[in-house]
Amino acid sequence: MSAAGLSIQRLSAGYGRRPVIGDLTLAPFAPGQLTALVGPNAAGKSTLLRALAGLIPARGRLTLDETDLMALPHPIRARLVGFMPQALPQGIALTVMETVIAALMAVPLAAPCSAAEARVRAAALLAQMGIAGLALTPIDRLSGGQRQLVSLAQALVREPRVLLLDEPTSALDLRHQAVVMDLLRGLAAEGRIIVVVLHDLALAARHADHVVVLDRGTLATQGAPAEAITAAMLAAVYGVAGRVETCARGTLQVMVDAPLR
Repeated sequence: MSAAGLSIQRLSAGYGRRPVIGDLTLAPFAPGQLTALVGPNAAGKSTLLRALAGLIPARGRLTLDETDLMALPHPIRARLVGFMPQALPQGIALTVMETVIAALMAVPLAAPCSAAEARVRAAALLAQMGIAGLALTPIDRLSGGQRQLVSLAQALVREPRVLLLDEPTSALDLRHQAVVMDLLRGLAAEGRIIVVVLHDLALAARHADHVVVLDRGTLATQGAPAEAITAAMLAAVYGVAGRVETCARGTLQVMVDAPLR
């Protein structure tokens, strides 16, 4: 019997003849859990997300509760698993509202949704995210951070059970980083499975329940933030001398002192 949540067993994926992820098995991602994927450049973080979303070929076993995700038609899988890429495509002339509605209607929904209902649902989400004022703005006129927030709205609007996000905070200022991470924590509290690629270890330490550290397509370590983010991991995976300490409020602080030679 498959474990509850999102289970990844002996997963391999890559691009053409270039393997990136090899025979990867992880502890199940549980409902209500926010998991941070961290690791240096070329560790396989984005490739893993794309494989989970069904966007690139993969081998192995991938189940959501008792459902074999690899056996599902793509539209049904997309209903269960939402994906946010690192950036929206360039040259999109649609408005923010139009792109969010298009994302909602792109795959069949569990319950039929009229055009009016879709507009109400998209508007409510944009308001929740604090970007309702951008609803009528064309995508190609947005800043990088604004485009990132719209991409997140596109992933959220179908209310998937699993949400995969590739660096959702990379182009955001400090306030919007906090807004996005608080939003993701709220979604996890509703029982969703949230998996997010982060380069900022401080964000991962503060907001994640579970941290997976990848290194060159393999698992370096995983566990609660205090178990996965350690000085030894920083040296072995990132090649830096650093310290991981707990502040007065109980939050892990990650400080990098120098590159290791």
